[in-house]
This record gives sequence, C-alpha cells and structure tokens, in this order.
Amino acid sequence: MSESIFEKKNIADVLEEIRTVYLNDNRPWIIGFSGGKDSTCMVQLVWTALSKLSPEKLSKKIYVISSNTLVEAPQIAERITSSLDRMEKNAEKMGLPIGTNLLRPPTSDTFWVRLLGLGYPAPTIMFRWCTDMLKISNADRFIKDTVSKHGEAIVLLGTRKSESVVREKSMNLYKIDGSVLSRHSQFDQTFVYTPIEDFSSEDVWNYLLENQNPWGEENRDLLAMYQNANASECPLVIDTTTPSCGGGRFGCWTCTVVDDQSYLTNLIDNDEKNEWMIVLAELRQKLKDTQNSTVWEKYRERKRRNGRIDLKMHDEIKCINKIPDPDNKGKTKKCDTINSSSSDKCEKCLEPLMVKCKKCNKKISPSVNKCNFCLEPLIRHTPGPYKMEFRIKYLRDLLLGQIKIQKLKNDPDMELILEEEIHEIQRIWRMEQGDWKNTAYAIYAEITGKNLDNVQNELGNFSETEQELLEKTCSTHNISFKLVSNLLNLELKSQGANRHSKVFDKIKSELSKEWRDVDNNEEFEKILSDLKKKKSIKNKAKIISVEEITEK
Repeated sequence: MSESIFEKKNIADVLEEIRTVYLNDNRPWIIGFSGGKDSTCMVQLVWTALSKLSPEKLSKKIYVISSNTLVEAPQIAERITSSLDRMEKNAEKMGLPIGTNLLRPPTSDTFWVRLLGLGYPAPTIMFRWCTDMLKISNADRFIKDTVSKHGEAIVLLGTRKSESVVREKSMNLYKIDGSVLSRHSQFDQTFVYTPIEDFSSEDVWNYLLENQNPWGEENRDLLAMYQNANASECPLVIDTTTPSCGGGRFGCWTCTVVDDQSYLTNLIDNDEKNEWMIVLAELRQKLKDTQNSTVWEKYRERKRRNGRIDLKMHDEIKCINKIPDPDNKGKTKKCDTINSSSSDKCEKCLEPLMVKCKKCNKKISPSVNKCNFCLEPLIRHTPGPYKMEFRIKYLRDLLLGQIKIQKLKNDPDMELILEEEIHEIQRIWRMEQGDWKNTAYAIYAEITGKNLDNVQNELGNFSETEQELLEKTCSTHNISFKLVSNLLNLELKSQGANRHSKVFDKIKSELSKEWRDVDNNEEFEKILSDLKKKKSIKNKAKIISVEEITEK
C-alpha cells in the first residue's frame, strides 16, 4: 500500500497550497478533467480552496477542459457531460471564475473517419495514432489558444506518482527546482501543476467519500461505477509521455491497444442493465481480430496509403560479433559495422554475419527469411490500410449495432457514429476510392431509413452509371480504375485554379505510385523481389559510404 499524504500534511495544508499557487500570479489555469476519480478529486480540491477566497481575489480565469473522443466509455461520457454542465451552473451561482469546455477532434480526425474513411488500421501499442488525434491535439489546441491570449498558462492535472514507476519518472523529469510547478513537455510558455501528485489511491477515495461534491454530483455513484467495472481512470492526455490506458482502465470502448477491454466485460457481468454493451464488446472484438498478422492479407491492402509497397526489413544491419578492442587490451567490443542484408560475412571482421531477432532476441543470420528459433519472418511485406471491403462491411456492422443499442436502451437519439462523420467518410471514398456510387450514404439510408445524399459540389457530378462505365473501360484496356479515377478527381479539384504547378506535382505523385496489379500474386512476388534487390543495393551504398568516410 502506498504511503498516505495525510501522514505528512492535513487537508488544510493541501487547500492552502492551491490558494497560494492561484494567487501567486495572473496566469490562467487550465484544468484537465476526465470524469474519473483522480480528476474529480483534483477539481473538488480546487473548488473548495477557491471558495474560501474573497470575490476581489477571484480575478484569474479557470478553464475546465475535457476531451470527448466520440468513442468514450459510455458511463464516463455521460458523467463528463453531466459534471461539466453542473460545474458551469454552480460556479456561476457561487461567483467562482470557472468555465467548462468539452473538446472534441475535428471531423477529419475522428476515430471512424480515420479508420473507415482513410483505412487506418486499428491502433496498436506501436501505432497508437488515436491518442494524438483524439486526445493530445484537442488539449494542445486549447492550450495554444489560451497562451496566445494570456502569454502564459498553468495546466492542472490529476496525475499521481504512485500510479506507476513510469508515471513518477515522467513527472519528476520536468520538475522546476524550488517550485511545485513543472515545465510542460512541449510548450515553453506553459507550466504544469499536479495538486494530488503525492496522494495514494486510498487518499483520493477517502477525500471523495468524506467530502460532499460541491457542484452537485454524487461521489458514491462514481465509486459504484468503478466497483462494477473493476477499473481505474484513463487520464486526460496532454503529451506522449502519458502511458496508454491499459487493462482495467476506463477509456475508449473501441480500444484495441489492450488485449482485453476488461472494464466492458465487468460492467456487462455486474449489472444486467448493461447488457446492451455486449454490442460494443462485439464491435470492438471485430477490430481486434484484424490485428493478427496471419490474417492481414484478408483485411489490409498490399499498398500503403502513399501508393507504394513497403518491406519491413533491416535497412542497416549492424554486425554484433565480438572483435578485439584496440583501446582496451584484452577486452572485446561489438563490431557494429553496417552490412548489406544479403551479406553472409561481415565486411570488416570477416566473421559470419549475425544479428539479433527482434522478436526472440536470438542470434541469427540476416540472410534467412525466418528466424531459426521463433520462425518470425525477418523480411516481410508491411501491409497498408484496410481494404474497402472491410470498411464497407464494418460500417454496416457499426450502424446495425447502433440500431440494436437504440432499441435495447430505448434511446432513439443514441449514436455510435455521427452523420457528419458519414459525410466525411463518403467524401473520402469518392475522392480516394472512386466510389461514385455513394456506398456510405446507401448503407446509412438502408439501415437507418434516413437519406444523406447531399453530396458537396466539390465531389463532382459523377454517379454510379459513370463509375460502372469507367470500370468497364479500364478493365477492357487493362488500366487501373483507381488511377484514372484519382486523375479525374485531381482535374475536378483544380478547376478554376490560377496556378497549375501544384497540379502537375500532384499528377506526378499519382503516376509515381505502384500501379502494377498487386492483386495478382505472381506480379506481387515480382514487385517484392525488385524491392528486396533495391534494399540490398541501398545498404551496400551505405557500407561504401561509411568505409570511405573512415578512410578519410
């Protein structure tokens, strides 16, 4: 059990510190509120501390911000909305300078637009694109706007050192000597204050349960929610030093960074009223299933979004053989010479070239296709975005799930995906995939009974008839339909432009993409073979370059 802060100080000391920091300067406060226990405790402490100040001292503005990713855990999302509304109303009644702001990503960056529109694969620990787009960017925009108005700002976070060793190290890294403030990891004019950094989890709950919530929420309801979910708080993220919400944390119901979204399972098992959440768990699992490397061919394009085919292999192979160390007689060191992936022997030490397998860490030859020990492929194709077939199918599943939840909850207004997201997805499909049939609109109309066929003028006047005709013509002449479609879309977008130089660059970019038939396995293997040869030539050039520099 973590040491209690109340063994060193009492609650009056904590409140006095908050008041002192508030009165110390004119820098506005930006409070990160996630709706969980830690951020609730922090806001309640700030509220209580400032309520003891006279009106003339309450001159500094306080902004309470929260991120709505649009795929939040339902209970947390509802609590955040309710809390912010109550805070706003009660702060005004009490004369506190507290305003609330519910932030959300722009439509172009929402989870479903990125995943279904652009085909981004479901997030992993190595490709956590969601954190930046759905959380960090929201907070960053607000912080930058506030700093531009006031010159500087102080961000208050409900983070605690006892949460993890990683968290404690990251918090200590930016600490300012002799101050309770820390430097912001990204913005020079921004500082961070963590009033409950020395609180244990027990301290947080003890304070919440022993002190009435000042804006009218019931803290025991929060406790019950945690108990039912067996979960912890997913904090408001302001930079990449904040670890991913894992295991039992409340977070996005779509999260595929963790293997098991346990809080969903616990909520379903512990309360029959949450049976509707089975739909969320099933939809999340369908995304999780696509992450198995053995099924990538089924779900992912062979080309990346840039139109090229990439191989995941060693660009620079450093020899790990031991050689005599000239600076330390009798001792050895790693050779570390950069070699070609096609080399059998190191160009410097002339010993059989060995590298470490990135998966099992065993010594192996880089010339093999698979690790001798764990059978992990060493040179493999890196898949691209989701195929259109999967995106279309999942959009259908998502909307069917939405209709099912609306019936189970008796809530016809409940949405898993917004209409504006459907519009953006359809725009992307038309411009990037040549989907002139307006497939997203058709699916939405079929499942919801609502028509969203107000296609913007920028999409052009092409229809299903034109698409079918073009597809037939391209097939007859063995030309890529997508290439022709993209060039036509470029033409449409460039109409009326005064300068055409950028248009030519875009045309050149389209033509430089891989337009060979990658669906043909024989042709695809030929492309991979060409890429491997290019990689080898590139690596040999690096080796020569290194040797020449050494000689000089």
